[in-house]
Amino acid sequence: FHKIVLGMISVSEAKRLMMAAVPDPVVIDLPIAKASDHFAGSDIRAPFDHPLFNCSAVDGYAFHFEDVHGPMQVCDEVQAGGTLDNAVGPAQCVRIFTGAEVPEGADTVVMQEYCTRDGDMITVDDARLVRGGNIRKQGQQIKAEGTVVVKGTVLNASAIGLLACVGVVTVPVGRVPEVSIIRTGGEFTEPGATPAPGKIFSSNDLMLSVALKEVLSCAGNEVFTARDSMDELRWSFERALEVSEVVICTGGVSVGDHDLVLPVLQQMGAELIFHCVAQKPGKPMLFARINGKFVFGLPGNPRAVMVLFWEYVVLFLQAMQGAADPGLKSNVLKLRDPLVVKGDRAEFRAAIVRDGHVELLRDEGSHMLHSLVHADVLAYVPENRRSYLKDDPIEVHWLPK
Repeated sequence: FHKIVLGMISVSEAKRLMMAAVPDPVVIDLPIAKASDHFAGSDIRAPFDHPLFNCSAVDGYAFHFEDVHGPMQVCDEVQAGGTLDNAVGPAQCVRIFTGAEVPEGADTVVMQEYCTRDGDMITVDDARLVRGGNIRKQGQQIKAEGTVVVKGTVLNASAIGLLACVGVVTVPVGRVPEVSIIRTGGEFTEPGATPAPGKIFSSNDLMLSVALKEVLSCAGNEVFTARDSMDELRWSFERALEVSEVVICTGGVSVGDHDLVLPVLQQMGAELIFHCVAQKPGKPMLFARINGKFVFGLPGNPRAVMVLFWEYVVLFLQAMQGAADPGLKSNVLKLRDPLVVKGDRAEFRAAIVRDGHVELLRDEGSHMLHSLVHADVLAYVPENRRSYLKDDPIEVHWLPK
């Protein structure tokens, strides 16, 4: 059993050690329709120009700009998806519709609202029209072989749309790691049943399953349960590590008589990267590596589980997928009210943002989730900062919505 860090460490040191352990992303090719919310596994280049050709941006008439001041004869019509075989000649124009290819001989399009048509003749009345007006030039957005998205970019709807515009069919992405959940403890009642004395309803397993699906597109995560038994817990870890690369365990990570995660991992020969972080909530958190796979040992209290998931697990799993900027997005805003913090640990506080100011919600215990339901951000109070005045800057981490 190899232990890298002894004793309680800071949040920044814990994250540094965790990120140093991130393995290289596994890059796979996916059809573009299935690549949403993945991260680009390499720079993705355009197979074709966009636009593919000079096309009209409006419904109107296409002509040579030299003829703008005289009457022109409408000699043909071209719709989106169509082409013309013949070039537009002097004093001629063609009726054209948005998205249609501008025919040879034409270099300008006038909107139909600025034209007067009499039979097959038009005159133009648009003092602002310039040569090349209302034409989307070939390659104006991107040229063939140009970079569409860079490595590590999240492939959101806009990125998927842009890739489709340039003819991309498959994309290299960082593969989403398989994740399993282990819920420890013998205090839980079956869903839908009336709790017996001393029993409680389980929430962490369901909460983490939903969080993985919503935030990381991890679907079909297996959930294992183990009572406070060395044999049961080891069995759960062995099964979870067989089917996944990352295991999130809740409960049993402190140092009480029934906290068995640490001794079980010790028995299995795991490499403990850190155990105990100077943070609130979630001080007993541990992070370990075993046979190239990873274990997050989170406390059993639901609030601590959710905060640590956002602050650590999301960061690690996105980095495993090759995200250029993994983890919650952060910035610095002004605090609405003064704040005094007790103790010597860093804190993650639920807060809302109103008019650019951070308003802290009630400081709930680590077993309470109510304020997280309404929070916009987690306000981060480092261990070396114990007080804030009104309008002092404070770091915030934006929660997924």
